Amino acid sequence: MKNVVLIPDSFKGTMSSEEICAIMERSIKVHYPDASVTSIPVADGGEGSVDAFLQALGGERRTLTVQGPYGEAMEGFYGVVKDTTAVVEMAACAGLPLVGDRLDPSVTTTYGVGELILDAAKKGAKTIIVGLGGSATNDGGCGAAAACGVGFFDSDGNSFVPTGSTMNKVARIDRSTLAKELEGITIITMCDIDNPYWGPTGAAHIFGPQKGADEAMVAFLNQSMKDFAEIIKRDTGVDVQAIPGSGAAGGMGGGMAAFFGSELQMGIETVLDTVNFDSLLDDCDLVLTGEGKIDGQSLRGKVVIGVARRTKVRNVPTLAIVGDIADDVDGAYDEGVTAIFSINRLAIPFKEAKKRAALDMEKTIDNLMRFYKRMGL
Repeated sequence: MKNVVLIPDSFKGTMSSEEICAIMERSIKVHYPDASVTSIPVADGGEGSVDAFLQALGGERRTLTVQGPYGEAMEGFYGVVKDTTAVVEMAACAGLPLVGDRLDPSVTTTYGVGELILDAAKKGAKTIIVGLGGSATNDGGCGAAAACGVGFFDSDGNSFVPTGSTMNKVARIDRSTLAKELEGITIITMCDIDNPYWGPTGAAHIFGPQKGADEAMVAFLNQSMKDFAEIIKRDTGVDVQAIPGSGAAGGMGGGMAAFFGSELQMGIETVLDTVNFDSLLDDCDLVLTGEGKIDGQSLRGKVVIGVARRTKVRNVPTLAIVGDIADDVDGAYDEGVTAIFSINRLAIPFKEAKKRAALDMEKTIDNLMRFYKRMGL
């Protein structure tokens, strides 16, 4: 075996994608010391996405002063890879950990995210990847849009920056004032959920409570977003409620589509395209992917299946190394997964198993490499 590509998702709460790649590579090298191993830590759009892209592709991390979730000045950052591709994670300046105990999605803003996007454009980015995830906001992406020049006006014609509590005051949206620096730039939004903008499974109802919204606030935010969606449709021509994932990050998904003309894309597809994954399959002998648990939800196109669909076309063996395996995963084989292996070596509760996850991962890859070696592969 000469060439191996590693592209696992994280095992949530147990091991990061970077840690898993390192463990896999060490175990492979014990048996195939001369093998070329390419590691691609997977970014899901949330916290750590910038670092994951930088580790996979190299590049630089840029910092600048932007507005935090409550409008306070803070140091934000984004990454630049492949010279003209910028990676922005909204968690960098609108993330839930940044608000501490001050949870209030009615007043938090995504303004700083827009400042990061605009700075990247001004400094030469031709493609900007925006990762949604871990936000403390429910402003529909208005803050980010306002930072980039989109105008929001009340019934008296006054411009303002809407938040969750004031979206219901927007009477008109003017997208024509979007910063000229963003013209001709491709903006891709990483979004791994399909929640709508408003409704029982929308932004406010599903994600509002974890951001601090009580029952009354959830109802208010949901109604505001329902009404605001009609104004967006009237003034931009975009029906955000019809876009799967528009409810992501407090409606930021819909905001990215309506205000920035961005395409919402599954995170794994964005990663695969950005790292030129298809070209990495040239002369590739084996791909190792995985996630904490593979089940029916995984078949909707998350990391393992996203990878397998590409490797199937090239007929590259693809092993999924996972924690738990549900009963409803036979469809994974049709998608291109060659085989699925669990790292769980002992029948013990998860609370105990997670403590030995790294060792179990190492031993599992070691066993697979022993098998490959014995078979002369």
